[in-house]
Amino acid sequence: MRRISKLTRVAVGVASLGLVATACGGTSGESGGSDSKDRGVAIAYDVGGKGDQSFNDAAYAGLTKAKDEYGYTTADIEPTEGETDADKEQRLASLAKQGYNPVIGVGFAYGPAMKAVAPKYPDTTFGIVDSVVEGKNVASLVFAEEQASYLAGVAAAKATKSNVVGFVGGVDVPLIHKFEAGYKQGVQDTNSKVKVLSQYLTQTAEEGGFSSPDKGKAAAEGQIEKKADVLYAAAGLSGQGVIEAAAKAKVWAIGVDSDQYKQAALAPYKNYILTSALKDVGGAVYALSKSVHDDKPLTGTQTFDLKVNGVGLSETNPEYAKIPGLKDAVNKAKEGIDNGSIKVKTE
Repeated sequence: MRRISKLTRVAVGVASLGLVATACGGTSGESGGSDSKDRGVAIAYDVGGKGDQSFNDAAYAGLTKAKDEYGYTTADIEPTEGETDADKEQRLASLAKQGYNPVIGVGFAYGPAMKAVAPKYPDTTFGIVDSVVEGKNVASLVFAEEQASYLAGVAAAKATKSNVVGFVGGVDVPLIHKFEAGYKQGVQDTNSKVKVLSQYLTQTAEEGGFSSPDKGKAAAEGQIEKKADVLYAAAGLSGQGVIEAAAKAKVWAIGVDSDQYKQAALAPYKNYILTSALKDVGGAVYALSKSVHDDKPLTGTQTFDLKVNGVGLSETNPEYAKIPGLKDAVNKAKEGIDNGSIKVKTE
């Protein structure tokens, strides 16, 4: 698995664009102004689409940065309800035929479609987020989510007063297991007396686990009734419901993927968003776009971890620094992960 120090140097900081990019952007499929015959980056969204304040919006921030910097014509395409792998194949193939390069599938659900389509368009660079697809013209953009989640667990263990914290996963799949595993380990390594309540919203994405704030809210309310006073959600759009429930109950929420404290749509609840486990999806989208622009397209597995700032923990909320011992404990955990003395589990 190839490391990405050069890639990350151009990627770091894109996640901070967050909802600024989303607020300024147009509708899906909008083209930017470019006189070049070559079109630029295109992204095909995962479940939840643009406006999830999390995973997909981070990808859009990366697309916007590439568009602004290179004068690209771009496209961002929404998923459809109940779509099949064949629908995803058609979407990726259509973007490649139109001349977009790179073409990026945002989410592991694009794996089968990417595997089928990429060989048919050898002159197009494809990217896939959160999955590994083998191919001469495919860049697999994967993250050490468990490391950011470990830091979130450390923060939760320091912030809890009830010694009960919660985890809400959108869909019961291996990717989200990484979030849960890291979080639980971070909590237990920090304070073994703290209990972690875990709940998954659905077994499949088609059931709405990543796109149903109402399901997230209900799960959070159930955990709050069981005395949880810090809630961490890895659930895409559904996480908004978790944050809303936490704010209503005046307990802490921990955001995911983007710095959710900064996001306009979540402003009514931001005082209760203690921190966010960051995942620089926008940086990955931008870096792949830059590599194609520079005629040095990235391929193979590109791993974003804590050491290269591909994941991390936000400190935007002023209350983060006020909780006794929290910041020092997180910094110590970062050092341990970096030097290898802490091995974070993925299951």
